[in-house]
Amino acid sequence: MLVIKSDVMKTPNRDLLVLVKHALDDNEAMERELNRLNGLLMDVETSATFSRVFEVIDCNKLKVFCDTKRIMQTISQGEKGFVFLCNKN
Repeated sequence: MLVIKSDVMKTPNRDLLVLVKHALDDNEAMERELNRLNGLLMDVETSATFSRVFEVIDCNKLKVFCDTKRIMQTISQGEKGFVFLCNKN
């Protein structure tokens, strides 16, 4: 098993831990695979997708917020007392 961390490679600034069953000597093939994986993640990691799977529970106001604007606002404000980001799963 080979463990490769992408920050050594030329891929964008993202820490990826890739576990490969067979050790590959071809660095170009691994670079292509990491670029594909990064492209896939860039398509999926959007604020709209993030807000679909999370909700904000504000115990101070006794409310639950599911809208994208409020979720992104809560994340950018940092930690507040009794305001929770909860995964809907």
